[in-house]
Amino acid sequence: MIPLDTLAIFFAASLLLGLSPGPDNIFVLTQSALCGPVAGLIVTAGLCTGLVAHTTAVALGVAAIIQASALAFTLLKLAGAGYLLYLAWQAFRASAAGIATATGRDPTNSGGQAGPGGSDGWRLYRRGIVMNVSNPKVSIFFLAFLPQFADPARGLLALQMLLLGGVFILSTLLVFGGIALLAGSLGQRLLRSAKAQRIIHRIAGTLFVALALKLASAER
Repeated sequence: MIPLDTLAIFFAASLLLGLSPGPDNIFVLTQSALCGPVAGLIVTAGLCTGLVAHTTAVALGVAAIIQASALAFTLLKLAGAGYLLYLAWQAFRASAAGIATATGRDPTNSGGQAGPGGSDGWRLYRRGIVMNVSNPKVSIFFLAFLPQFADPARGLLALQMLLLGGVFILSTLLVFGGIALLAGSLGQRLLRSAKAQRIIHRIAGTLFVALALKLASAER
């Protein structure tokens, strides 16, 4: 199996990659700032569920098909870009009152603020999955990154890929969970201001549009 020193290097690299700005951690950041740390953690769980799908795809060789097929790659990236634009549209049209209603919060209440309810939590979890799975760059990244730390001499490559994917998911949980807690604590103060809520949504919408354009123009 994979030596511990190799796993340690892979884990450190995964932590640094998790900190690099991208659609996933930006989505965690904005949702945590707007809806609180619990919402950010739920989104993180959804994103990591998507990583399970990518890890399995790489282990089974499905990701190689996406890399080899221009049509599959194009369809998946356009779906991902379309979803980002949908999130941007929702962000731009959101109002302070709408935020308070959707999150179950009263922005004028400086006391304890409830997290997302059951239906809202499930919606955020699904969004996290869709955000991650609909980004073909993640599959191709896994296909390029994971094999560098695997060796056929150590046993079944599929098992090594699953182990590396698990380590990457653990690093993602740590990094994105930290982002959720930090942004959520700061967001609780900002949510007391309707103006701050609108500004955050405008920033989030702009970021989602930029990420959608970047994804739509991505090449294999």
